[in-house]
Amino acid sequence: MISLTGFVHSFPKSQRQRILRSNSLFSSLWRMSSTTSDEAAATEALKSCPTIRLRNGMEHPAIGFGTYKVGFIPASASSAASPPDPTAVERTAEECVSDALKVGYRFLECAEFYGNEAEVGKAIATSGVERSDLFLCSKVWTTTIEKGREAISKQLEKTLADLQTDYLDLYLIHWPVPGHHVQAYKTLEIMLEEGKIRGIGVSNYALEDYLELKEAGIKHLPLVNQIEINPFLYRKSTISAFQQEGVVLQSYRSLRDGKAFDDGVLKEIANARQKSPAQVLGRWCVQHGFVYVPKSVKKSRMIENANVFDFELSVEEMTRLDALTTQNAIETFKGLYQKCVNRDTSKDGTLEGVKMNITAD
Repeated sequence: MISLTGFVHSFPKSQRQRILRSNSLFSSLWRMSSTTSDEAAATEALKSCPTIRLRNGMEHPAIGFGTYKVGFIPASASSAASPPDPTAVERTAEECVSDALKVGYRFLECAEFYGNEAEVGKAIATSGVERSDLFLCSKVWTTTIEKGREAISKQLEKTLADLQTDYLDLYLIHWPVPGHHVQAYKTLEIMLEEGKIRGIGVSNYALEDYLELKEAGIKHLPLVNQIEINPFLYRKSTISAFQQEGVVLQSYRSLRDGKAFDDGVLKEIANARQKSPAQVLGRWCVQHGFVYVPKSVKKSRMIENANVFDFELSVEEMTRLDALTTQNAIETFKGLYQKCVNRDTSKDGTLEGVKMNITAD
C-alpha cells in the first residue's frame, strides 16, 4: 500500500501544490504525514550519524544539540544590546533538551555560562537515555578561569551535579583569558588524570592562543577547538592550521542564528537541492569535517536541522559557499575576540593582556 507521502509525491510538483491548496483536510493530513516522516528520518540519521575520531581515540558525534540561550539568556551574551528579558524565553531548557533527546540528539553542548545545566540535567534524568549513549561537553567560564584552580575544581563538581553525571566526555576552556588560561588548562589536565573528564579542549582560541598553550609544556594537547564556523565566517588559515595540528573543530553558530537564510547563493542552492537553507548550512559543516552544533527551541527545527545526511553538496556548491566570507566579517570577528577574552573578568572592558595581532582569517 502506498503511503500518503508517496501518493502526493507521485504527482508533478505544480499539480501537487494545487491538490494541497484545494483540499484543507488533505493538506492537514499531508503536513502531519510529512512531519512524522521527517522526524523518523531525523531520528534514524542521528542514531547512525558519523563520528569523528579525536586524537585520544574517542569517537565524537558529527552533530550535536547546542544549549546556548535555550531556556535562559546570560546577562553578558555577546549579542545582547540590553539586559535580557526573562519573559522572552519561550520554553524551559528542560523542555527543549527533552525534545532534542526524543528526536535523537545524543551530543549535548553545555557550559557554565549558559546558566541552564541543571535544567539540562533534569531532561537527561527523565529521558531514559543511557549515560553511555550520551556525549556531554561543558565549558568553564572566564570568571572561574580567572579565580584559579580551586574555583575551576568546584565548578566542575557543580556541572557534574547539575547534569546528574559522574563524568564529562569533554571539558573546555571557554575563552583564552589573558594571564590565566594556561594555568586553567593545566588544571583541566589534573582533572583528566583523576577521571572526572575523558577529554579536554578549548573554545574561541586563536592560533596564537593555542601556540602559547602548547609552548607552556602541557601534557595533553587540546582535542577540540570550538569556534564560530559557517560560510559567512570561514577562516581558512586558522581552520587549516588547527586541522594540521590534529585539533577537531566544533562549529558554533553553524546556522548563523538564521540571519543569513535569505542570502542569494544559499537560497539558490537550497532550492536546487529541495532543502532548507539551514540544512544546506549544516551539510556544508558536515562535508568540511567540522562538528555541526545547531540549536533551536522548536522541535520542528531540531528535526529539520538533523536531516543533513541524506544528500551531498557538489564541489561547485561547496566552493560557492566557501566564498561567502567577506573581509568585513573577518574584521568584525577580530573585534569580538578582543572584546570577549576579558569578558566578565576584573579586566572586562579593557584590552589588558589581549593579543592584538592574531591570525584572523
